[in-house]
Amino acid sequence: MLKDSFGRIHDYLRISLTDKCNLRCVYCHPANSLDGHHDYMKNMSAAEIEKIVSIFVEEGVNKIRLTGGEPLIRKDAKEIIERLSKFPVKLTITTNGVFINEFIATFKQAKLKSVNVSLDSLNKEKNFSLNKRDEFDRVKNNIDLLLKNDFHVKVNVVVMNGINSNEVIDFIDWTKEFPLHIRFIEFMPFPGNKWDHEKVFTHQQILKIASEKYVVEKLSDDEHDTSKKYFVPNHKGTFAVISTMSEPFCSGCNRLRITTDGKMRSCLFSKTETDLLSALRAGNDITPLIRENLYGKHYMLGGNNDEQWGEKETASNRRSMLGIGG
Repeated sequence: MLKDSFGRIHDYLRISLTDKCNLRCVYCHPANSLDGHHDYMKNMSAAEIEKIVSIFVEEGVNKIRLTGGEPLIRKDAKEIIERLSKFPVKLTITTNGVFINEFIATFKQAKLKSVNVSLDSLNKEKNFSLNKRDEFDRVKNNIDLLLKNDFHVKVNVVVMNGINSNEVIDFIDWTKEFPLHIRFIEFMPFPGNKWDHEKVFTHQQILKIASEKYVVEKLSDDEHDTSKKYFVPNHKGTFAVISTMSEPFCSGCNRLRITTDGKMRSCLFSKTETDLLSALRAGNDITPLIRENLYGKHYMLGGNNDEQWGEKETASNRRSMLGIGG
């Protein structure tokens, strides 16, 4: 069992398969960034991911989420999914949705039933302005494909004040006829994404807009939920808000993260990370490193305070969201 110094049990592992992406979302990519040359020897192989996962599972992990970058652009993504499907865990994935149609059979074979798809606008032109790639139709069609194949589908929407905040109702409307679970995510600070407080559209602002059109009812939240869940009566789907900035949910955190180069982070905003991959390749037992990293976890937001957000970057923000893996 993996426990931090505050007694929180950690049984959920997020693994970044790659720090590359085929989109250029403004809140994720540092300004003017380009994918450069990647030294793949520095990144975990499929076999190394499997080995690291086996150790975490022995320590009590029972849920794994594959992330990126965009995890499905990795050439051996299918092999990795197949390898991890053998473990007694709930296997899930977060993707931008572009390549889902190529992986439906793999998902089914691996019994991967829950898929998070990122889509920040239901307007094709605005979506292009946010991710710089003309993939809206493909992503929308792939969401429909997942629904037709009975997957549990969550749609992740990063809400930015004055940019796509006027689409909150449009996304909730979408849940009327479709069993989709919309997750509005408050804009979070990472290097180069031009974050500031004024761009955060908060949980309460989202609820206010929703309540102006609909009767909104609260759903019960589990102890470890990052989202505050709601539904509109007679809608087939639901919506939720991930209120990282306005109402942090750190008290129930059970998440650990592994970057594509095998570094362990105990928090998305962590100031430190532990190199598990080098130790594994040297033939060392990485379990003590895992426990040491977790025991140093801060209670809230990686130990950052309000003055440390934004363009004034600190040691906690050496990696972009792309580099961490979300």
